[in-house]
Amino acid sequence: MKVVFQSKFYTLYQSDKEKCHYLDMNQKTIKLSFCQFLALRSKVRNISIEEHFDSDLNKHGFEVLMLCNKEHLFVLNTVELLDLKSLVEYSFISLDVDHIVTTS
Repeated sequence: MKVVFQSKFYTLYQSDKEKCHYLDMNQKTIKLSFCQFLALRSKVRNISIEEHFDSDLNKHGFEVLMLCNKEHLFVLNTVELLDLKSLVEYSFISLDVDHIVTTS
């Protein structure tokens, strides 16, 4: 396995042999197919960071994230969420997949 991208809280690995990705979230490592990784990107992109700074919209500053058809549940604070957003975006850039997916 090779490291695709590493952030402060998370590491994304790519396994060419198994044709999948592994997301190490410190508490747990999750095996993701490419489709599941795309779904993660979609979920992360749809989370509004602005709501984390508005106490009326997000009183506690936490985000609940369910992955892989609700197999995994994570509660992330604002800093962890920002870190995950950067990991997902930079991972697709380093994989050079974002260009392929968005132009199709």
